[in-house]
Amino acid sequence: MSLHDDAVRTLESWAAPDRDQDVLRRDFLTHLSTHPDGLARSCVPAHVTASALIVSPKRGEILLMLHRKAGMWLQAGGHCEAGDATLAGAALREATEESGILGLVLRGDPVRLDRHPAPCRPGVVEHHLDVQYLAIAPPGSVPRRSEESLELAWFPYDQLPSPSDVDALVATATAAYTSTSADHPSSSMPAAWVRPSRKPRARSDRG
Repeated sequence: MSLHDDAVRTLESWAAPDRDQDVLRRDFLTHLSTHPDGLARSCVPAHVTASALIVSPKRGEILLMLHRKAGMWLQAGGHCEAGDATLAGAALREATEESGILGLVLRGDPVRLDRHPAPCRPGVVEHHLDVQYLAIAPPGSVPRRSEESLELAWFPYDQLPSPSDVDALVATATAAYTSTSADHPSSSMPAAWVRPSRKPRARSDRG
């Protein structure tokens, strides 16, 4: 199965959490049906990308990057590469490369879709069609900043930095994890992830 086929399969089978997300799902599928190269960074005026919100269950916090080009705090993610076999694999590779954390585990299906202005080639590429996942960091993870970002830091989910563009993703991921935990009481996600934290913001690369 090609990466394109996997993306189509993933989006066709994904249960969108609301009507707006389902509209995006259909738009992404239309893009892929009309662009055989729809996941390549060379595809214009838009292309599909993959990202992951990295969560530390032990800390009850999320890891964000101050993106060098976008100038705001974002989750890890980026372009699909020729060696990526699946969308989930692309998201995991990007999260690993940009966080420096080994042993990240993607949690199931995508959490959310997002269409936003593309910072990669302004004036040429109009939008990134981002498929967003949730990644769990192992205990004791020590992130390391990559060249993609100016800064790397852990934040409580209810104390997000500014400027950022992750509010909707964090809210959707929290709701999805809360629902999953209710259906599966053995889930390892601690209450800190679904309950407001009073921890101060972290400004260190160290986990």
